[in-house]
Amino acid sequence: MRENLHQPFEIIYKELDECPMGQHQHNFFELVYIISGSGTQVINQNKFQYHQGHMFLITPEDTHSFDIETTTRFFFIRFNDLYIKSNSSLVSASRRSELLQRLEFILQNANHQPGCILKNQTDKSIIKPLVEAIIREYVNRDLYNQELINQYVNTMIILVARNIAKYLPEQISEGTEVKALEILQYIQQNIYYPEKIKAGYISQHFGISESYLGRYFKKQTNETMQEYIINSRLKLVETRLLHSDMRINEIASELSFTDESHLNRFFKKSKGMTLGEFRRKHRQSVTNS
Repeated sequence: MRENLHQPFEIIYKELDECPMGQHQHNFFELVYIISGSGTQVINQNKFQYHQGHMFLITPEDTHSFDIETTTRFFFIRFNDLYIKSNSSLVSASRRSELLQRLEFILQNANHQPGCILKNQTDKSIIKPLVEAIIREYVNRDLYNQELINQYVNTMIILVARNIAKYLPEQISEGTEVKALEILQYIQQNIYYPEKIKAGYISQHFGISESYLGRYFKKQTNETMQEYIINSRLKLVETRLLHSDMRINEIASELSFTDESHLNRFFKKSKGMTLGEFRRKHRQSVTNS
């Protein structure tokens, strides 16, 4: 099931005892803040126990749902690419185009990951009063309420982006050129399709030679393109091992490996242990922060 957004952004405030929709996808970004209640967030088959104060970012094409255990008050902000690209007040005028593209990249690359996106405790303490202020303006409809809501929403998006950016790979720095970000984003969007992330395919897509692409990517990221792709795929495998009940053959199929043994060889070469060993060793230490 797929939901569509018919405006640049919208706010939804709901108290639910059960999720009205099963597994579904969006064509927009959705920030979800838990005002109260508890349950399980399911995103791309990965599970995370949620409670008051957690915030999630659902990106376009993520498949997700909530299994509600105790009555939960949800606060949703839904926005699309158009809102990011056309919102002149989201970033300062200087370098606006570049900064908006970087912001879109940061938000897009939060996908595939389960759990609360607020890692910085100071930011976490700011989000709650922001949510309360938005709800207050939304309910009361006072003078300039729409302008204030826009500013509060923008502040929240920037705070979320900061928390995500801190945990992006180190090669995505302030000095990274827009073209490099486009290549990185293309790889992330096509990470499930090995044929589309071969050097020849990428060079053809961006209209640059394969040899130049390799040199340019390494210069911009301090990592070869092959290393980046391998590390990105490994991260997806690790996430599924730690946060889902997917069988090894299901993970292999989803990530387009030939079979289970192919995935195991790929994983063991980098991690020095089998998939089963990794799951047993690390799953015990995963905490619901």
